[in-house]
Amino acid sequence: MTDRNVIRVEGVDRPFHRYKILLVLMVPISMALMAISSINVALPTIESGLGATASDLQWVLSGYALTFGITLIPAGRIGDSLGRGALFTLGLAVFTVASLGCGLAPTPELLNISRFAQGFGAGLYNPQVMGMIQQFFSGRGRAKAFSLLGMVVSVSVAIGPILAGTMIGWIGPENGWRASFLINVPIGLAGVVLALVWLPFGRERRRWNRSRQIRAARARGEAVPPQRQHLDLDPLGLVLMAAAVLCVMFPFTAHGSPWLWALVPAGLALLAVWVAWERRYRAAGHQPLVDLALFSYPSFTYGTAVSGTFFVGSTSIFVIAALFVQQGLGVSAFEAGLITLPNAIVSAFAAMRAGRHVMDRGRIIVVGAIATIVLACLAAIGVAWLVVEHGISFWWLAVPWAVCGLGQGSLGSANQTLTLEDVPTAVGGTAGGVMSTAQRMGTAIGNALITSVFFAAFATTGAFAAFRNSYLVISAVLVLATSLAIGDLRAARRRGVDH
Repeated sequence: MTDRNVIRVEGVDRPFHRYKILLVLMVPISMALMAISSINVALPTIESGLGATASDLQWVLSGYALTFGITLIPAGRIGDSLGRGALFTLGLAVFTVASLGCGLAPTPELLNISRFAQGFGAGLYNPQVMGMIQQFFSGRGRAKAFSLLGMVVSVSVAIGPILAGTMIGWIGPENGWRASFLINVPIGLAGVVLALVWLPFGRERRRWNRSRQIRAARARGEAVPPQRQHLDLDPLGLVLMAAAVLCVMFPFTAHGSPWLWALVPAGLALLAVWVAWERRYRAAGHQPLVDLALFSYPSFTYGTAVSGTFFVGSTSIFVIAALFVQQGLGVSAFEAGLITLPNAIVSAFAAMRAGRHVMDRGRIIVVGAIATIVLACLAAIGVAWLVVEHGISFWWLAVPWAVCGLGQGSLGSANQTLTLEDVPTAVGGTAGGVMSTAQRMGTAIGNALITSVFFAAFATTGAFAAFRNSYLVISAVLVLATSLAIGDLRAARRRGVDH
């Protein structure tokens, strides 16, 4: 380990190593994303194992997504202010305990309570990951770290269904879904221990030492050193943002009364109120929940827009894949997961390769990556037609989905680096929370929209039409994401940025 990979913390003799920190950060991100993607193949066995209703199953999906999305921005802001390591470790501990609750849940109600807690824990630690990468890495080292993060994201989304399907096939439908939750427990516990040992907790140590000095001075009857400036977490801004995100996401995640859709314009109105409040709060000399100056960085604004739009389409690729092969072709949960394995392998390779070139031609990589996924989705429609109409093996679908992995891995690695490249380290967690919230909202909107397209066609014209229509909508959304990426490329060139 060279000196440039060593971090020193005031008051601590031993060194901390950047790549040990990075290892600690990657595992929980993987767990959080697998908790999203693996549930797709587990829902039928949860229904039979717990006697869950359609409403119960909807909340298994929605509860996690909602609490995850609502928590991200406040958690990023609090981590930037109080210390990212402590919030990361707390979030991981909550996620781990909640995973245990999911795996042991005797009723659908307790399963859903645990899923809410899982989402809360994931929302606490997720923005700290991006904040700490910003804090501890720079230049090409940061690009390498984000390429690893992009690899983990791509592989986790693809490997989640494989893991759940393997557990269900090995243990059986009655308890296999439980194992897909319980496997997080030993991994999470190991992550908490390693976080306590390997993370520097620099800001937390300084706050603790400051408090200890004050207590000691008071005990000796000495004058207490002047307090630091009051910590301002903008409580009204926090409430407004959480309410806005909830109103926008809820109708897309909870199927129910048509009146729920009135929450979407209410959420947008709350978002406008929040923006006005943040500007007023900052003008009064306070620290807003999100400093809107973040959006003065074109790379952050464009990158967040690309990411959010991309997630509207891309997250549903494997949701529709699981529905098509399981409900349309009668494929087992294990096979439905296994068919995405080539995607995971290719994603990992593409993410690392893109990370090596992102500082030279990152925006060109982003444009090419999304265009590749569009072509792969159109090719998947052709292969699905051959499967249904001409009886070729469904395993051929692994080919276009592997090509999807080429684009997914490249995009995740490159766009993450470019979006945060100009963001100041001090607000890295908040910026990460904003970006992740855009992704979570995109996921909720995309899943609701595209699964509705699938089921509407499935009930009337059959499995292939449902798959085709869904993938055409996905492709249209990704074309929009491509146009945003091209806009980012042109804007960067006008600023004189080569990559």
